[in-house]
Amino acid sequence: MATKRKVGNLLALAVLSYLTQRPMHPYELSRTQRDNGDARSIKFTHGSLYMVVQQLEKAGFIAAQETNREGQRPERTVYALTGAGRQELRDWLRDLLGEPEHEYPAFVAALSLIGALPPSQVVLRLRHRLQRLSEQAAEVRQLIDTALAQGVPDLFLIEEEYRLAVNTAESQFVTSLLDRIVDPHTGWGPMWAQFHGETFPGGVQAEPGSAGAEHPQRLPGGPAPDPERTQT
Repeated sequence: MATKRKVGNLLALAVLSYLTQRPMHPYELSRTQRDNGDARSIKFTHGSLYMVVQQLEKAGFIAAQETNREGQRPERTVYALTGAGRQELRDWLRDLLGEPEHEYPAFVAALSLIGALPPSQVVLRLRHRLQRLSEQAAEVRQLIDTALAQGVPDLFLIEEEYRLAVNTAESQFVTSLLDRIVDPHTGWGPMWAQFHGETFPGGVQAEPGSAGAEHPQRLPGGPAPDPERTQT
């Protein structure tokens, strides 16, 4: 089980990691994260970065080292990693790598309620999703190929390789889900469409004796339908 952290924002993990290189002020930390493409993996804004820096300082994981000013620019406080911060970084990374966490992806939420839409609309949207997944996969492959051509070691691209693997797995799942909806013999489409007062596909109603033709038990990703509503 993952340990509850004093500062749980993943942006704090990135800050701790970059401060292992050298002391930095928040503006430099922000620039370093943007230059390294961290925005693809960790959400952050300039404001949220300053908030996290304050939280890390309060927790004793970083400490103000000096304050300096360049020309007419505002003063900038340079922060350094403390011993406690270095230990927190290592412990936190070990937890994240070794302990799977229950997450709440938006797509999973949509799947859990998918029965609220008729299958005709679901099929269209899932086919659109497949197209977008294909485009995203191409973008990631291009990013990886470009980085490798520039001499970036594979080690520093593993998050993109993971993103590509997840994309591939999701594409396979969506393809399978579409098949389970539209299969002419065993698909959920006819029963599901009947619940919404439609036919599926092309005017085909659920045949007598087929799954859900009499009293469908439950729509995929939705509540059990009212038997009276399905009777005509």
